Amino acid sequence: MNFLAHLYLSGNHEEIMVGNFIGDYVKGKEYLYYPEKIRKGIMLHRYIDSYTDSHPITKISRAHVSEKYGKYSGIVIDIFYDYFLSSNWSLFSPIELQGFVDFAFATLKKHYYDYPQGIKNWFPNFIRNNWLIKYSTIEGIEEVLFRMSSRTSLPEFSNYAVGILREREVEMRNEFLEFFSAIRDFVEIEHGIITGLPQSLEK
Repeated sequence: MNFLAHLYLSGNHEEIMVGNFIGDYVKGKEYLYYPEKIRKGIMLHRYIDSYTDSHPITKISRAHVSEKYGKYSGIVIDIFYDYFLSSNWSLFSPIELQGFVDFAFATLKKHYYDYPQGIKNWFPNFIRNNWLIKYSTIEGIEEVLFRMSSRTSLPEFSNYAVGILREREVEMRNEFLEFFSAIRDFVEIEHGIITGLPQSLEK
């Protein structure tokens, strides 16, 4: 799962959302240095990633791009899944996507000084360029993949990835919808987090 999905799967709990957001950058037992609910979010991030990586549907999805991306296929599919989440947002939330993004950005900004340096390095650009909204269009996905390839070890095959996305969009959307139903059940049943609630119900 990528940023938008991790934030959504936090169920509007602000500190859990923060922990889920920074999860990739908190290694080993470093999570113990954070407050209780942020720790829960960090651990939730790890559980979500483990569930996602081992699920049979995501294995099918990764095969769509494995010819070029190999071991990096999971990263690409995580981004594709954020595209399907954002472009089908009304299926998962009673509030508009922009409203959720505004809520998420406001929440994340409040905790900026608590973030690992790795996040601080790119967080201002993440906000300024409104990355969470970029996931809602194929053109935005292409830009995200290109930018990632310039600052990470992800290979630069963004044109190829977008070509696959356009060609197999219906098929991959169906894979996403089946998987996302399963992972929503997982976070509710295993971790007590209900997703898709209005912001006014936040606890």
